[in-house]
Amino acid sequence: MTIAPDPVTLDDVRAAAARLKGVAHRTPVLRSRTLDALVGAETLLKCENFQRVGAFKFRGAYNAISRLTPEQLARGVAAYSSGNHAQAVALAARELGTTAVIVMPEDAPASKREATAGYGAEIVSYDRYTGDRVAIAEALATERGLTVIPPYEHPHIIAGQGTAALELLEEAGELDALLAPVGGGGLIAGSATAAKGLRPGIRIIGVEPEAGDDTKRSLEAGRRISIPVPRTIADGQALHTPGELTFSVNRRLVDEIVLVSDDEIKAAMRFAFERLKIVVEPSGATPLAALLSGRVTDLPHRVGLIVSGGNIDTARFARLTGGGTD
Repeated sequence: MTIAPDPVTLDDVRAAAARLKGVAHRTPVLRSRTLDALVGAETLLKCENFQRVGAFKFRGAYNAISRLTPEQLARGVAAYSSGNHAQAVALAARELGTTAVIVMPEDAPASKREATAGYGAEIVSYDRYTGDRVAIAEALATERGLTVIPPYEHPHIIAGQGTAALELLEEAGELDALLAPVGGGGLIAGSATAAKGLRPGIRIIGVEPEAGDDTKRSLEAGRRISIPVPRTIADGQALHTPGELTFSVNRRLVDEIVLVSDDEIKAAMRFAFERLKIVVEPSGATPLAALLSGRVTDLPHRVGLIVSGGNIDTARFARLTGGGTD
C-alpha cells in the first residue's frame, strides 16, 4: 500500500515565507498581563489585523498568485470570498501585474467590498444563501480564461497562511498550544503544518462560531459534514462545509475544535479594543473569545493565538461592541 504524500509540508511553508519576505508584513506579537491573569496562562497574540489588507489572507493569495506562469498572469485571476480573501487577491494581483475578478456575496461588509474595488478588482455579486459562488467563479474563469485562486482549497494557499504560525513560533519559542479561527480550514491547516513540523507535541485548537460548527462535526464524524449556511456575526467563518483538501490536513493535525457564541465574540472584541488597544473583526476574535469564556479546558502554560484580521467598519464595530444588535 502506498501512502499519499502530505499536500503541504513544513518545507512548503518555509518556501512561502521566502517568497513573502519583504512583501507581506511580519506582524507583531502582543502580550497582555491582564489577559494572562484572566485566563491563567502566558498568552502571545499574533496580530494579523496588522497584515496588508488587514488580514492573514494576503499571505496565501500572494504565495499562490506568485507561482503562476507568465501566460496565466497575462490572462488574470478569479476568486470568491466574503471579503478578506477578496481584498488579498485584489492586492496580490495588482502587486504581481495581473487583474482580478472577485465573486462576493451581496451582504459582504461594505468596507470589504469597497477595499476590494479600491485595489482594482472587478466585483461580481451573488446571494450567499441561494447562489453557488464556486460555480459562478468557475464559469467566469472558463469564459474569460482566468485562473481561479480559491480562498483555502489549494496547497499554495495553505502554505502561505502557515507562515503566520511560522513567524509566531520563531519569535515566541516554545508554545504548548496554538489557537486559530476555522472557516474553510486553510489558516489552521497551514498553522498546524508549521507548528507540528517545528513542535510535534504542540496542541492545535481550532475555534468556530456555534452556528458554524461544520469542521467540529466533520472531525467528530471522520468525514466532511455539511450544515445550512450559518448566520453568525463571524462572516469570515460562515461556511457550510470544510474544504476537502483542508479537511484532509486538519483531521490529521488538529487536536480539537471549540465553539464560541456571538455574544462571546462581541465580548472578546470589546476586550481587545479596551485592554489591548486593537481593532479585531468578529472572525479574528474567536480564539480570544475561546480563552476569555473558558471554552478551552486544561489550558497549558504558554498559548499562542492567531488574531486573523481586523476588517470591520466603524458603524458595525460600534453596534457589536456597544451591546446593540448587528
